[in-house]
Amino acid sequence: MHQHFSPRSLALGGLSAAAYVALTLMFAPISFAQIQFRISEALTLLPVLSPAFVPGLFIGCLAANLVTGQPWQDVVFGSLASLVAALLTRRFRHTLWLAALMPVAINALVIGLMLYWAYGLHPYISFLAVGAGQAVVCFGLGVPLVRLLQQRQLPLA
Repeated sequence: MHQHFSPRSLALGGLSAAAYVALTLMFAPISFAQIQFRISEALTLLPVLSPAFVPGLFIGCLAANLVTGQPWQDVVFGSLASLVAALLTRRFRHTLWLAALMPVAINALVIGLMLYWAYGLHPYISFLAVGAGQAVVCFGLGVPLVRLLQQRQLPLA
């Protein structure tokens, strides 16, 4: 399958990466707390609107984790979790609530395990804490963001 990368799709990917990094840095005090409310994770629902957002979110998460000095486990596995979540969000784009569940479930599992392995935190508490923060951001901010952009009918593809 041949994939065409238009200037528009490259720009959308770049903008989403930059927005992810900026939001992570702006809200750093709550992005890396016990219960993480990484506001930038609201952007993980953008693949519902266009596949161009998938690589941008991966690069944005990778850059944010590198810039904020996260441990290598978070840089590698957290960024890959964002990529998988973005791909699954795109796959389930026709049902917004199911699409929003993808970053919640993937991050709860992957980041929860990473916190267990890297810091020795209890795995179930880690799953619940990461999942709760992710759910608040994705369902509370991400779903309304996507609905607003859908109503505006912006040419994102």
